[in-house]
Amino acid sequence: MNRLNCFIFIATGFFLCLLPALSAQTPEQLKSWLIPVPGWELPQAAEVFHPDNLFDRINGAAPLFIENNFREMTSLEYKKGDDYITIQAYRHATPEDAFGMYAAERSTGLAYFPLGGEAQGDEKNLYFFAGCIYVKMWSNRPDDDVRPALHAIGKELADRIDPAASYPPITNCFPPEGKIPHTEAYITSGYIGHEFLKGVYTANYESGEQTFQLFVLDGKSKEEAKKTLVSYFTFTQQPLAFEEGALQIKDKYNGHLPVIWKGRYLIGARNENGETVQGAEALLEALAGKLP
Repeated sequence: MNRLNCFIFIATGFFLCLLPALSAQTPEQLKSWLIPVPGWELPQAAEVFHPDNLFDRINGAAPLFIENNFREMTSLEYKKGDDYITIQAYRHATPEDAFGMYAAERSTGLAYFPLGGEAQGDEKNLYFFAGCIYVKMWSNRPDDDVRPALHAIGKELADRIDPAASYPPITNCFPPEGKIPHTEAYITSGYIGHEFLKGVYTANYESGEQTFQLFVLDGKSKEEAKKTLVSYFTFTQQPLAFEEGALQIKDKYNGHLPVIWKGRYLIGARNENGETVQGAEALLEALAGKLP
């Protein structure tokens, strides 16, 4: 994908992703979109949870959802005797937040499916994101008969929520060389332990025996990107007389990070062990070249 095409993709994706955010689905809408499933009783009522009482339903998991700008969770349940299919639809402030929550809960032990922006699941579980909503579905039944029901229900919901659901457009600008599939993520705040690193897109890479991560922080404006750098350089006690272009951040907790400041974006690379990322400069230049 060349620079112009990536710019058009991001601009188009922005407006497509904006539509669900402007018409956030209500619990009543979600319930009305549930399809009949032979042998199963349609949900009769919806339970609704908000940031102030989400702990009542998911307890210790609630803080991560709230950190990802959670707004509302609608819980619905199909029944067949003592068996059930539970649906939890978590509405977030933006499509990026919903994707970020989905990415945070990805599991290497589940299969991927082309449903919504992306889906994971097995015989009795299905998880996906679409628009501003992250959906979790599961059943207590341990047999293969449940899987078709989960996928039929999930597909209808995903198509209704956002038929054009996909990864956030910026993630498509990560260079494909060495990228590990299904590792793209979005961090709302607190990236690598720093609260001032907000709105960060990431993807994991392999090169030889080294694994590392590329990241893009979208400051939304050149001024905000500079403010973030000022905060970071103040933390690292480095001189504040920097300009756009290639920089190096000497983070005592995360090693020396090569970074490119380009307008509203900060593009960088890091290794979990704080090691120097081999070939980082070329990858960062390629990534920066694809961003508008």
